[in-house]
Amino acid sequence: MNAKIVGNGDKTLVLAHGYGGSLSIWDYVLPRLSQSNRVLLFNWSFSSSVDPLISPFDPTKYSSLSAFADDLIALLDEMKMEGVVYVGHSMAGMIGCIASVKRPDLFSHLVLIGASPRYLNSDDYKGGFDRKEVENIFSVIISNFTTWARNFATLAMATSDPVPIEKFCKSFLGMRPETALSVAKAIFLSDWRDILEKIEVQCTIIQGTNDKVVPVSVANYMQSKMKVKARMEIIEGVGHFPQLTCPNMLINIIERVLMFTNGRNNICM
Repeated sequence: MNAKIVGNGDKTLVLAHGYGGSLSIWDYVLPRLSQSNRVLLFNWSFSSSVDPLISPFDPTKYSSLSAFADDLIALLDEMKMEGVVYVGHSMAGMIGCIASVKRPDLFSHLVLIGASPRYLNSDDYKGGFDRKEVENIFSVIISNFTTWARNFATLAMATSDPVPIEKFCKSFLGMRPETALSVAKAIFLSDWRDILEKIEVQCTIIQGTNDKVVPVSVANYMQSKMKVKARMEIIEGVGHFPQLTCPNMLINIIERVLMFTNGRNNICM
């Protein structure tokens, strides 16, 4: 998982990237966050930064986000960490939620950036996508992955600045189309709404108002269904990748979370 620790401090911050990303997605926020915190970064098994010869991606194993949650738990146990402040972007947000239900001792706070328990719309729920749209995504990933990935990045960023778009595309386009399709199915066809009421760890939900992947209605739904009273942070005019398009605003939110989180020094001795 290419795990590494940067910085020093009394609290441990875990930064977990989402679909198509790698630990480089945090480059704009890492320098400031690591000044006063221990920061753990890593890559999920699907990342293009993971050598497939050393750790080949197994689509059968990773057909559910629960398998990624097991990897996260194993990593924190291996690093002998507990009570961490976990920052999960997109799919990694729900992975953190699942892991926290399995092992609440490992987490002191969940920061969920653009997270969603379900992407498909239903009669009583607006996830953002119809089934036909999702099936079309699956089809295009195989037929023309490069074009789709660039279009997705541009749409999700909600910015005209090419720099963050290219930064994300550098890792995204390194994925194999068959891996991208397998992970996309695990994300878009999942439904983790029932786990929200089981979360006992304190949460902060961060949501951009111009997020084309996860609408604000999903963030409101998550907040209303969680067992704990989750705090909501709305960032106006921002898309799905605030760590790339407005890093200082995201840092300020995370620093406020850290200020009021009672970590247990996060390290098992």
